Amino acid sequence: LASWLLAPARAEQIRERQAAVEELRTQLDLREQIGVVGSELRPRIHPQKLIEWAESPRLLSSMWLRWVVAALALAVAATGAWALVGGPYQPVVALLAVTVLIRRVLTKRAESVVSGANANAEGLELFARILQLLEGQNFRGEELARIRAALKGEQECASQGVFSLARIIYWVDAREGLMAKIADWAFLYTVQVAFAAEAWRARSGRNLRIWIDVAAEMEALLALSAYAYEHPSDPFPEIVEDGAEIVGEALAHPLLPSASAVRNSVALGDKTRVLLVSGSNMSGKSTYLRTVGINAVMAMAGAPVRAKSLRLTPLGIGTRMRTADSLQEGRSGFYSEVLRIRQVFDLLKGTLPVLFLLDELLEGTNSRDRRIGAEGLLAALVRAGAIGIVTTHDLALTEVAQSLDGASRNAHFQDHIEAGKMRFDYTLRDGVVSKSNAIELMRLAGLDV
Repeated sequence: LASWLLAPARAEQIRERQAAVEELRTQLDLREQIGVVGSELRPRIHPQKLIEWAESPRLLSSMWLRWVVAALALAVAATGAWALVGGPYQPVVALLAVTVLIRRVLTKRAESVVSGANANAEGLELFARILQLLEGQNFRGEELARIRAALKGEQECASQGVFSLARIIYWVDAREGLMAKIADWAFLYTVQVAFAAEAWRARSGRNLRIWIDVAAEMEALLALSAYAYEHPSDPFPEIVEDGAEIVGEALAHPLLPSASAVRNSVALGDKTRVLLVSGSNMSGKSTYLRTVGINAVMAMAGAPVRAKSLRLTPLGIGTRMRTADSLQEGRSGFYSEVLRIRQVFDLLKGTLPVLFLLDELLEGTNSRDRRIGAEGLLAALVRAGAIGIVTTHDLALTEVAQSLDGASRNAHFQDHIEAGKMRFDYTLRDGVVSKSNAIELMRLAGLDV
């Protein structure tokens, strides 16, 4: 889920996820069952370590040697029992000597195999139960059917494979007991378990990554479907593939209550490449940026959006918000902002057009440098095919729109004083804001200015 939110998917992939989320939207039982089982899973399994072990080269690959070791253990047990009922003891002594020799040859490799299987058996059983729940579903859509098919192997299904691994891990954990230590000396217990683990790796090791990826993908889809179920009025966005655009009507921030959130629209594309948003402090500029950004992120992950409608192309999103200075690294707030903007420009080297969201652009420098720097930065972004929104409380910066050859337009948020208090309606309007509230805010705080 994190990777989906951090990087935009391809247009076709987004549509496939939308279809899967729509199908899963009403499957409350599946979400709740996996939620109950999975709540105990996270601390018990380290997927990457387990995958590395499953895919690492085999250390005990000889099948005939495995059967020799198994036959030797049976022979030791049989001759030992014979000796206890009065038979000769020489055979069991000879076989134990062979056992000691084999232990010296194989123990080091066997220990490497079983110690590498660093997993929790109970956690594996929980994971197997999740896979079992997914295997039992009858999905209709192509994307979900593909995911379910990946759990159905030719030799065994995913849940059976993980249950088998859990049993082996139980055997590995049992080595610490007294009886296991005795069995290790007489019957090559550790070597036997190592051979069982190697057999599992040969049979299912290459599939474990697939099974974990499938579970992760389903978890992400179920998370998005939970949001879709809880917000039935939120539509899926329309994904287009040509150019760079984001056009949305009545967008709201998903974390604000629907009843109180003020909705605003956005239209960036061929006609308007840059939207310069001015306004006083606390008027809603930063929230507007976040609203556009988080809806774009959700759209490209395959989720519904908090809007009346939204149409966009897959976009790389670059932002500069809330940068700060660093005493430890010797960086001023302005230099931290410049470094962050550089990361936005680095996105221009990618294959996707860029949506940039820059809050209070170049606020850490003087008005003259801010005007010159902002004009150069925005012109370079427009030339590179990017689209975006810039906020500022510096009215001089709004004049940059005139230098971008019609690729930019101004919009603003405004406020007013009512009954001695500052009031905001958080509604985006065309044009440049006509006043500032800085002096009024200082006076309302009791400062004599």
